[in-house]
Amino acid sequence: MLCFSFYSLLLFVLFHQPCLSNTGWILNVLFPPSSEPRAMKFNDTPPVVLVPGWIGNQLEAKLDKPSVVHWLCYRKTDDFFIIWLNLNMFLPVGIDCWIDNMRVVYNRTSRRTYNAPGVQIRVPGFGETDTVEYLDEIKLAGEQEEYFGKLKKLIEEMYEEFQKPITLIGHSLGNMYVLYFFQEQAQEWRDKYIRTFISLGSPWGGSVKTLRVLASGDNHGIPFVTNIKLREDQRMTTTSPWMMPSMLAWPEGHVFIATPQRNYTYHDYYQLLSDIGYENAWYMWEDNKDFLNKLPPPGVETYCLYGTGIPTEETYIYSMDFPSKDPSDAVYADGDGTVNTRSLALCKLWQGKQKQAVHIQELKGIEHLDMVYHNTTLDYIKNVLLRDYKDSL
Repeated sequence: MLCFSFYSLLLFVLFHQPCLSNTGWILNVLFPPSSEPRAMKFNDTPPVVLVPGWIGNQLEAKLDKPSVVHWLCYRKTDDFFIIWLNLNMFLPVGIDCWIDNMRVVYNRTSRRTYNAPGVQIRVPGFGETDTVEYLDEIKLAGEQEEYFGKLKKLIEEMYEEFQKPITLIGHSLGNMYVLYFFQEQAQEWRDKYIRTFISLGSPWGGSVKTLRVLASGDNHGIPFVTNIKLREDQRMTTTSPWMMPSMLAWPEGHVFIATPQRNYTYHDYYQLLSDIGYENAWYMWEDNKDFLNKLPPPGVETYCLYGTGIPTEETYIYSMDFPSKDPSDAVYADGDGTVNTRSLALCKLWQGKQKQAVHIQELKGIEHLDMVYHNTTLDYIKNVLLRDYKDSL
């Protein structure tokens, strides 16, 4: 009899399951690319702050819960433990425990979200890189006032230590936070403390995939977890409603979701979210949709990089089983596999709208999540940083 550990089984599935077309990001997390970026090592390059996107950094939790969803789930822990990424979530019961611990509760009266009862969530190692480079502990792998305050303090401290302005590098949703952060700072502050902003794969006008995530879920290639099962957690995040497609990128009559009963456009968001049984998302979207009204320019020199040339869904077609089953078909347009080009390329609107330069770089064939590992991306960033280094001499 052959006996495999669970992690051996997981790796077997990742490497041998042909239908899991989106597992590349998991492999990159579990086994970060061994080849180092083709860059000379300098100790005097400009300081850099990284702002990761969704699922882009570790999270820790501490439990003292009034109840649990399964007797195998921990109700209380003595200390914080890694909750993202924790490979135990791939276990059949583990996913239920994880979803119940990760969920948030939205209060329509206060218009704020809270952790699940008895759960504390924190981001470990703020200002360090380990919790961004590796998502799991063993290295296999609008409500943000505190975060923005810590980010501002970190930038100012780095400026004082290195006596140089800072380069901010964001990926995906992280760029939206950076842009909002910039709008909260005086231009004089930006001129003093920020040298450049490098944006990687930002969904400036939202992502159609967000609507599929809210409607029927998306397991992002995670093995053993169905789309519908993961939907339970995805519906309980504050970021998803913020990422719903905007009319900056799509015509107001564009059909994002088509069903036998109804077609849903931008003007049908309330009806859509009500029909899928997640009306709270409407209120969360209402809270957030104007945070970056008309996408104001960042007011700093900007490098906007994004992938193109990959078919990306811009309309989902559902059967009569909507929303309890996956889409039966989709209409595709150009993008990076997650975000459509019409959203990614909105940074072009900033050219000529601010005194600082806005540089656009399309990366043909580079996928949304893979771009943070790709040598083409790393080479481009290296050249920007070395240009800044040479300019400072």
